[in-house]
Amino acid sequence: MKKWFSLLFTLALVLVLAACGGGNASQEENKDTATNETKTTESAKQLVVGATNVPHAEILEEAKPLLEEKGIDLQIETFQDYVLPNQALESKDLDANFFQHVEYFEGQMKDNGYDFANAGGIHIEPIGIYSKRYKTLEKVPNNAKVILSNSVADHGRVLALLEKEGLITIKDGVDKAKATIEDIAKNPKNLEFDPNYEAKLLPEIYDNDEGDLVIINSNYAMEAGINPMDDSIAIEDAENNPYVNIIAVRSGDENKEEIKTLVEVLRSKEIQDFILEKYKGAVVPVTE
Repeated sequence: MKKWFSLLFTLALVLVLAACGGGNASQEENKDTATNETKTTESAKQLVVGATNVPHAEILEEAKPLLEEKGIDLQIETFQDYVLPNQALESKDLDANFFQHVEYFEGQMKDNGYDFANAGGIHIEPIGIYSKRYKTLEKVPNNAKVILSNSVADHGRVLALLEKEGLITIKDGVDKAKATIEDIAKNPKNLEFDPNYEAKLLPEIYDNDEGDLVIINSNYAMEAGINPMDDSIAIEDAENNPYVNIIAVRSGDENKEEIKTLVEVLRSKEIQDFILEKYKGAVVPVTE
């Protein structure tokens, strides 16, 4: 009896020790896994990019896993206006920003003395003309009120669109991309221009039917649930459109590998297909 008891005790002790040993092995394995994950995170190059919500931050979110595969940990900081992202880039709170087109970018550098560089164009957002009162521009009456943003960088494209639609004529010799309201040569319908609103407020002004025509940037239109392709009564052509939205960086940083990789991924077929499918013409990708 004592022999059986001793045998059972020994067997139980062996099982307990084996279980303890297995637990330690499992703990060591988990520890190694956690260590490897930490090393992977630490080895990834963090890149902080500022962006407005739609479509820029959405596009960056789509690009995030592709960048992770290339060793870049993308952090996205979202902004609600067009002023703070450049200030944050200047102060080095951001590595890059993605929200502005070339004309605005160049104007901001001139006005504020920023030493920035264009790291590459990603997409175009055609600007649109909207109206609650008229289904076509032909129906717009004399003395109609045209509401547009106070961003002078957008005035040239607005006027070029209105000229293309036959509502105004711009003076000869004026660079249409830089045209202002003072550069209108002919205004047969005597349109009244009101350029005194922040761009982000224009969708609300349109919804409230505060003007005969409201000119809205596509990013703000989409963020407000307005479909540029369906709801506008006229919209810019994307082809040969100079208002390309770019990745902006501090001068010299455009040569950094992580910035080059960011632009490469945003121009990849995966991201281009995403843009085309999601925005259906309201945002158009570019490759150069």
